[in-house]
Amino acid sequence: MFERLANGWELAKASLNVLKLDKELLLFPLISGISCLIVLASFGVPLYFSGYFEMIAEDQQGTEAILGYVVLFLFYLVNYFVIIFFNSALVACAVMRFKGHDPTLGDGLSAASRRIPQILGWAAVTATVGLILKIIESRSERVGEIVSGLLGMAWSITTYFVVPLIVVEKAGPVDAFKRSVSIMRQTWGEALGANFGIGFITFLFCLPGIGLAVAGIYFIGTGAGIVGGTLVGVGILVLLLVSLMSSTLDAILLAALYLYASEGTVPRYFDAGMLEHSFTRR
Repeated sequence: MFERLANGWELAKASLNVLKLDKELLLFPLISGISCLIVLASFGVPLYFSGYFEMIAEDQQGTEAILGYVVLFLFYLVNYFVIIFFNSALVACAVMRFKGHDPTLGDGLSAASRRIPQILGWAAVTATVGLILKIIESRSERVGEIVSGLLGMAWSITTYFVVPLIVVEKAGPVDAFKRSVSIMRQTWGEALGANFGIGFITFLFCLPGIGLAVAGIYFIGTGAGIVGGTLVGVGILVLLLVSLMSSTLDAILLAALYLYASEGTVPRYFDAGMLEHSFTRR
């Protein structure tokens, strides 16, 4: 177990080295986040003023509640489409970099645009699963939350490789899911361990932002509002940048793990021995 986590740490550092070569990749999660906020506002505001939001939250029954869930499904569909689209663009750029190219943002967007039917299909599947988990959670408070959480975790693990499968192999929803499960069986230790490594790196980078925010709150409490507000603002900015970096590293690592697991080749900028001696090949 400790060997897998140590290997994950090395993979996370290799992903960081790749990010240093293509810092513009940070724009993909930024644009995705902004787009998701727009989608949230476009659905949330009408839901709130129409009363459907309260119906869903309070688990009311009847035709109007059903219509509310339909609207919620559409929100999930659009939101997931945006997330998957920009993740696909980011993964596409990472794959290009690993294969010796120098990708641009336009290259990533073009690659994702060519997979819109597959992305839309997977967004529909993900939205359906999300709605089912929401219904399970709402049926029984604590038990529903536990069951929904466990199912959601299992879904996240088994679908880990779906995006690169869509980008590289042009796989549809069913084939992408089956292939993702198959690949995860080969690399689950490294995939989870490497994500732990990225999580630890993210935690370390978050500490300065958290420290600045806490210091800012302290200064505000002592009456130094300008200094405190500035520190809080800078702290939030640091946390935002770290969040963007973490999302980008996740996609870079995902692309690297996929290429090795599916093609048996060691991606550029990654240590060959580290991958060859630690991955479980079946």
